[in-house]
Amino acid sequence: MMQLPVIFKRELASYFATPLAYVFIVIFLVMSGVFTFYLGGFYESGQASLAPFFNFHPWLYLFLVPAIAMRLWAEERKSGSIELLMTLPITRFEAVTGKFLAAWAFAGLALLLTFPMVITVNYLGEPDNGAIITGYIGSWLLAGAFLAIGSCMSALAKNQVIAFILAVSVCFLFIVSGFPLVLDAFSAWAPQWLLDAVASLSFLTRFDAISKGVIDLRDLLYFVTLIAAWLAATAVVVDLKKAD
Repeated sequence: MMQLPVIFKRELASYFATPLAYVFIVIFLVMSGVFTFYLGGFYESGQASLAPFFNFHPWLYLFLVPAIAMRLWAEERKSGSIELLMTLPITRFEAVTGKFLAAWAFAGLALLLTFPMVITVNYLGEPDNGAIITGYIGSWLLAGAFLAIGSCMSALAKNQVIAFILAVSVCFLFIVSGFPLVLDAFSAWAPQWLLDAVASLSFLTRFDAISKGVIDLRDLLYFVTLIAAWLAATAVVVDLKKAD
Protein backbone atom coordinates (compact mmCIF):
# COMPACT_ATOMS: atom_id res chain seq x y z
CA MET A 1 0.00 0.00 0.00
CA MET A 2 3.01 2.26 0.31
CA GLN A 3 3.02 2.93 -3.46
CA LEU A 4 -0.65 3.94 -3.64
CA PRO A 5 -0.05 7.65 -2.79
CA VAL A 6 2.74 7.77 -5.39
CA ILE A 7 0.49 6.43 -8.14
CA PHE A 8 -2.32 8.73 -7.02
CA LYS A 9 -0.11 11.84 -7.22
CA ARG A 10 1.38 10.77 -10.57
CA GLU A 11 -2.02 10.22 -12.14
CA LEU A 12 -3.61 13.36 -10.71
CA ALA A 13 -0.70 15.48 -11.93
CA SER A 14 -0.99 13.93 -15.40
CA TYR A 15 -4.48 15.39 -15.81
CA PHE A 16 -3.18 18.92 -15.44
CA ALA A 17 -0.18 18.26 -17.69
CA THR A 18 -2.54 18.37 -20.68
CA PRO A 19 -5.46 20.62 -21.66
CA LEU A 20 -7.87 17.75 -20.88
CA ALA A 21 -8.42 18.78 -17.26
CA TYR A 22 -9.15 22.40 -18.07
CA VAL A 23 -11.41 21.56 -21.02
CA PHE A 24 -13.38 19.09 -18.89
CA ILE A 25 -13.81 21.53 -16.00
CA VAL A 26 -14.92 24.37 -18.28
CA ILE A 27 -17.41 22.17 -20.14
CA PHE A 28 -18.76 20.74 -16.89
CA LEU A 29 -19.23 24.15 -15.28
CA VAL A 30 -20.80 25.72 -18.38
CA MET A 31 -23.16 22.79 -19.00
CA SER A 32 -24.12 22.66 -15.32
CA GLY A 33 -25.08 26.33 -15.46
CA VAL A 34 -27.02 25.95 -18.71
CA PHE A 35 -28.94 22.89 -17.49
CA THR A 36 -29.69 24.41 -14.09
CA PHE A 37 -30.71 27.96 -14.94
CA TYR A 38 -32.17 27.53 -18.42
CA LEU A 39 -33.23 23.97 -19.24
CA GLY A 40 -33.96 23.14 -15.59
CA GLY A 41 -36.42 25.99 -15.16
CA PHE A 42 -34.64 27.37 -12.09
CA TYR A 43 -36.18 30.84 -12.34
CA GLU A 44 -39.65 29.62 -13.33
CA SER A 45 -39.88 27.34 -10.28
CA GLY A 46 -39.74 30.29 -7.90
CA GLN A 47 -37.82 28.18 -5.36
CA ALA A 48 -34.28 28.50 -4.05
CA SER A 49 -33.32 24.91 -4.73
CA LEU A 50 -30.51 23.09 -6.51
CA ALA A 51 -32.79 20.21 -7.52
CA PRO A 52 -32.53 21.20 -11.23
CA PHE A 53 -28.73 21.19 -10.86
CA PHE A 54 -28.58 17.63 -9.54
CA ASN A 55 -31.33 16.27 -11.81
CA PHE A 56 -29.10 16.63 -14.85
CA HIS A 57 -25.95 15.16 -13.30
CA PRO A 58 -26.51 11.54 -14.41
CA TRP A 59 -26.85 12.71 -18.01
CA LEU A 60 -23.90 15.09 -17.80
CA TYR A 61 -21.74 12.35 -16.31
CA LEU A 62 -22.87 9.88 -18.97
CA PHE A 63 -20.65 11.61 -21.51
CA LEU A 64 -18.17 13.63 -19.48
CA VAL A 65 -16.99 11.00 -16.98
CA PRO A 66 -16.20 8.29 -19.58
CA ALA A 67 -14.09 10.96 -21.31
CA ILE A 68 -11.92 11.04 -18.17
CA ALA A 69 -11.92 7.29 -17.69
CA MET A 70 -11.11 6.30 -21.28
CA ARG A 71 -7.47 7.25 -20.88
CA LEU A 72 -6.85 5.38 -17.62
CA TRP A 73 -5.63 2.13 -19.21
CA ALA A 74 -6.19 2.44 -22.96
CA GLU A 75 -3.54 5.16 -23.21
CA GLU A 76 -1.08 3.10 -21.16
CA ARG A 77 -1.57 0.08 -23.41
CA LYS A 78 -1.38 2.06 -26.64
CA SER A 79 1.83 3.83 -25.65
CA GLY A 80 3.37 0.67 -24.17
CA SER A 81 3.93 2.37 -20.81
CA ILE A 82 1.75 -0.27 -19.14
CA GLU A 83 4.69 -2.70 -19.42
CA LEU A 84 6.85 -0.31 -17.39
CA LEU A 85 4.05 0.23 -14.88
CA MET A 86 3.62 -3.51 -14.37
CA THR A 87 7.35 -3.98 -13.71
CA LEU A 88 7.33 -1.50 -10.84
CA PRO A 89 7.18 -2.88 -7.27
CA ILE A 90 3.44 -2.29 -6.99
CA THR A 91 0.49 -4.64 -6.78
CA ARG A 92 -2.27 -4.74 -9.34
CA PHE A 93 -4.63 -3.45 -6.64
CA GLU A 94 -2.43 -0.41 -6.02
CA ALA A 95 -2.21 0.41 -9.72
CA VAL A 96 -5.96 0.10 -10.33
CA THR A 97 -6.99 1.87 -7.12
CA GLY A 98 -4.42 4.66 -7.48
CA LYS A 99 -5.55 5.49 -10.99
CA PHE A 100 -9.21 5.37 -10.01
CA LEU A 101 -8.78 7.56 -6.91
CA ALA A 102 -6.89 10.17 -8.93
CA ALA A 103 -9.68 10.32 -11.50
CA TRP A 104 -12.30 10.42 -8.73
CA ALA A 105 -10.47 13.24 -6.96
CA PHE A 106 -10.32 15.17 -10.23
CA ALA A 107 -14.08 14.69 -10.74
CA GLY A 108 -14.61 15.82 -7.14
CA LEU A 109 -12.57 18.97 -7.80
CA ALA A 110 -14.73 19.82 -10.80
CA LEU A 111 -17.82 19.28 -8.64
CA LEU A 112 -16.49 21.52 -5.86
CA LEU A 113 -15.94 24.33 -8.37
CA THR A 114 -19.72 24.60 -8.73
CA PHE A 115 -19.87 26.19 -5.25
CA PRO A 116 -21.00 29.57 -6.70
CA MET A 117 -24.36 27.89 -7.35
CA VAL A 118 -24.69 27.14 -3.63
CA ILE A 119 -23.89 30.76 -2.83
CA THR A 120 -26.42 31.92 -5.43
CA VAL A 121 -29.37 29.90 -4.08
CA ASN A 122 -28.54 30.96 -0.52
CA TYR A 123 -28.50 34.58 -1.65
CA LEU A 124 -31.84 34.24 -3.44
CA GLY A 125 -33.64 32.40 -0.65
CA GLU A 126 -33.41 29.86 2.13
CA PRO A 127 -32.68 26.48 0.54
CA ASP A 128 -32.39 23.17 2.36
CA ASN A 129 -28.61 23.10 2.67
CA GLY A 130 -28.75 19.62 4.17
CA ALA A 131 -30.29 18.34 0.93
CA ILE A 132 -27.66 20.25 -1.05
CA ILE A 133 -24.85 18.58 0.91
CA THR A 134 -26.33 15.11 0.41
CA GLY A 135 -26.83 15.98 -3.27
CA TYR A 136 -23.11 16.68 -3.61
CA ILE A 137 -22.27 13.42 -1.81
CA GLY A 138 -24.61 11.50 -4.10
CA SER A 139 -23.20 13.22 -7.17
CA TRP A 140 -19.64 12.32 -6.18
CA LEU A 141 -20.62 8.70 -5.56
CA LEU A 142 -22.36 8.64 -8.93
CA ALA A 143 -19.22 9.97 -10.61
CA GLY A 144 -17.24 7.23 -8.85
CA ALA A 145 -19.59 4.56 -10.21
CA PHE A 146 -19.24 5.93 -13.75
CA LEU A 147 -15.46 6.07 -13.37
CA ALA A 148 -15.19 2.50 -12.07
CA ILE A 149 -17.14 1.24 -15.08
CA GLY A 150 -15.08 3.45 -17.39
CA SER A 151 -11.86 2.12 -15.85
CA CYS A 152 -12.85 -1.46 -16.68
CA MET A 153 -13.84 -0.52 -20.24
CA SER A 154 -10.55 1.33 -20.67
CA ALA A 155 -8.67 -1.80 -19.56
CA LEU A 156 -10.58 -3.83 -22.16
CA ALA A 157 -9.76 -1.58 -25.12
CA LYS A 158 -6.52 -0.27 -26.58
CA ASN A 159 -8.35 2.51 -28.38
CA GLN A 160 -9.62 5.37 -26.22
CA VAL A 161 -12.60 6.04 -28.48
CA ILE A 162 -13.74 2.41 -28.20
CA ALA A 163 -13.23 2.58 -24.43
CA PHE A 164 -15.38 5.74 -24.35
CA ILE A 165 -18.19 4.16 -26.38
CA LEU A 166 -18.18 1.00 -24.26
CA ALA A 167 -18.27 3.02 -21.02
CA VAL A 168 -21.13 5.22 -22.24
CA SER A 169 -23.10 2.15 -23.34
CA VAL A 170 -22.71 0.28 -20.03
CA CYS A 171 -23.41 3.39 -17.94
CA PHE A 172 -26.51 4.11 -20.03
CA LEU A 173 -27.82 0.62 -19.27
CA PHE A 174 -27.36 1.27 -15.55
CA ILE A 175 -29.23 4.58 -15.86
CA VAL A 176 -32.27 3.24 -17.74
CA SER A 177 -32.58 -0.10 -15.93
CA GLY A 178 -35.35 1.32 -13.76
CA PHE A 179 -37.33 2.88 -16.61
CA PRO A 180 -40.83 1.44 -17.25
CA LEU A 181 -39.89 0.82 -20.89
CA VAL A 182 -37.07 -1.50 -19.80
CA LEU A 183 -39.07 -3.21 -17.06
CA ASP A 184 -41.98 -3.80 -19.46
CA ALA A 185 -39.62 -5.73 -21.72
CA PHE A 186 -38.93 -8.11 -18.82
CA SER A 187 -42.41 -8.23 -17.30
CA ALA A 188 -43.84 -10.57 -19.95
CA TRP A 189 -41.56 -13.45 -18.98
CA ALA A 190 -39.46 -12.57 -15.93
CA PRO A 191 -40.51 -13.27 -12.32
CA GLN A 192 -41.10 -10.33 -9.98
CA TRP A 193 -37.84 -10.82 -8.09
CA LEU A 194 -35.90 -10.38 -11.34
CA LEU A 195 -37.85 -7.23 -12.18
CA ASP A 196 -37.05 -5.84 -8.73
CA ALA A 197 -33.38 -6.75 -9.16
CA VAL A 198 -33.15 -5.00 -12.54
CA ALA A 199 -34.94 -1.91 -11.20
CA SER A 200 -32.63 -1.78 -8.16
CA LEU A 201 -29.61 -1.44 -10.45
CA SER A 202 -30.75 1.95 -11.71
CA PHE A 203 -28.39 4.82 -10.97
CA LEU A 204 -31.29 7.26 -11.15
CA THR A 205 -33.34 5.57 -8.43
CA ARG A 206 -30.41 5.54 -6.00
CA PHE A 207 -29.14 9.00 -6.86
CA ASP A 208 -32.56 10.69 -6.75
CA ALA A 209 -33.13 9.54 -3.18
CA ILE A 210 -29.74 10.84 -1.99
CA SER A 211 -30.04 14.14 -3.90
CA LYS A 212 -33.35 14.82 -2.16
CA GLY A 213 -31.70 14.56 1.25
CA VAL A 214 -32.55 10.94 2.03
CA ILE A 215 -29.42 9.09 3.13
CA ASP A 216 -30.20 5.39 3.03
CA LEU A 217 -27.41 3.00 3.97
CA ARG A 218 -28.56 0.66 1.19
CA ASP A 219 -28.00 3.36 -1.43
CA LEU A 220 -24.52 4.13 -0.09
CA LEU A 221 -23.66 0.43 0.00
CA TYR A 222 -24.94 0.09 -3.56
CA PHE A 223 -22.48 2.66 -4.90
CA VAL A 224 -19.57 1.43 -2.78
CA THR A 225 -20.20 -2.20 -3.78
CA LEU A 226 -20.60 -1.30 -7.44
CA ILE A 227 -17.34 0.68 -7.44
CA ALA A 228 -15.47 -2.14 -5.68
CA ALA A 229 -16.87 -4.76 -8.09
CA TRP A 230 -15.90 -2.86 -11.23
CA LEU A 231 -12.43 -2.07 -9.86
CA ALA A 232 -11.95 -5.77 -9.10
CA ALA A 233 -13.03 -6.52 -12.68
CA THR A 234 -10.52 -3.92 -13.91
CA ALA A 235 -7.71 -5.64 -12.00
CA VAL A 236 -8.67 -8.99 -13.56
CA VAL A 237 -8.78 -7.52 -17.08
CA VAL A 238 -5.44 -5.75 -16.65
CA ASP A 239 -3.88 -8.99 -15.48
CA LEU A 240 -5.33 -10.95 -18.40
CA LYS A 241 -4.28 -8.39 -21.00
CA LYS A 242 -0.84 -7.52 -19.64
CA ALA A 243 0.79 -9.60 -22.34
CA ASP A 244 -1.14 -7.97 -25.23
